[in-house]
Order: sequence, then structure tokens, then C-alpha cells
Amino acid sequence: MARYTGPKTKISRRFNEPIFGASKALQKKAYPPGMHGRGRRKKQSEYAIQLMEKQKAKYLYGVLEKQFANLFDKAHRKGGITGENLLSLLEARLDNTVYRLGIAPTRRAARQLVLHKHILVDGEIVNIASYSLKPGQTVSVREKSKSLEAITTSLSARNARQFNWLEWDGKDLVGKFISFPQRDQIPEKIQEQLIVELYSK
Repeated sequence: MARYTGPKTKISRRFNEPIFGASKALQKKAYPPGMHGRGRRKKQSEYAIQLMEKQKAKYLYGVLEKQFANLFDKAHRKGGITGENLLSLLEARLDNTVYRLGIAPTRRAARQLVLHKHILVDGEIVNIASYSLKPGQTVSVREKSKSLEAITTSLSARNARQFNWLEWDGKDLVGKFISFPQRDQIPEKIQEQLIVELYSK
């Protein structure tokens, strides 16, 4: 399966956000990468700002260009506010839900767990990271994978923060996707309207 395999810290520094998780380099070098990173930056065009926002969303959720365009098209056809639809569809991805439930520490780690068949959806193995969950579906850890160090470590450090659109049973390691999240429930700092404007050109 295709995924971004380039330098991670460089991407985080470009957006000045921990896109791929916490990074010491981001704290030490709080300026963009490249030989002119510390210099004065020329004013960005409207198109460049919109493109940057789209790129940030793509990297955050681990989605490549074609997948992202398909999701945007689906969000546009769904009815309602396109930008908010897009974010709720991104949140409904299986790898993102595994991450939100605390089964994995990052989305990339969640993707690996899904691809290696450690995750079940409604009791069946699903190894497609981009699988789109529907309200009412359950996400659980495969029985023989419950003792996996990567999973136990992540769950022991699990953030107490709960998400309104998810339920979690820590005893049986089962989560439930209750509904598509509303925009004010999604914590990601994304200006989705800029993405909509970019695709509207």
C-alpha cells in the first residue's frame, strides 16, 4: 500500500506542528527547513496558503493525493458543509479510529497494526487502513494480539481524553464508532475552508 516515506521532521518543521508525533528537532529548530529557513519569507500567494493547508491535512491523516481527492469528491456529494464532511470522513478511517481509541500511539503505528491484521471490525479482520467505518460498527483488538507490546504500551499511556463519537471498553479492548464527528469535536488545527476553496478553482 502506498504511503509517505520521506523525511518526517522536515514536514513537521514546514508546518511548525508535530505532524508525525512529538519531535525534539521541532523544538530546537522552530523555523522552516532549508537554507533560507531562518531568512525573511516572502509573502505567500492565496493559492500557496490553500495548498499548504491541503498538504497539512494529507500528512496528518496519512492520505495520498488520489485518496484525498476521492474523499473530497465524496464529501462534496454528501450534502451539507463540504469542509466539515471531509474532516468527518477522514476521522472515520479505520487507522485514524485505532489511533483515536489509544490502541496505537500515532496514526502511522495504527496503520501498521491494521495492515498486519491485528484489528477487527465487527469481529472480522480488516487490513485496509482506509476502510471507512459506519456508525454502530465496533473496532477491537484481535485476541492473540492483545498481549502485543506495541498495543499494551500504547494503552497503558492512553490519554484519558475521550472523543464524543467513540466508545471504549478497556476491559475487552473494544471500541465503537458511534457517529461521524461534528467539526467542533475534531481537535485538529485545519482550516478546511481553504481546502474547499482550492478544489473550487
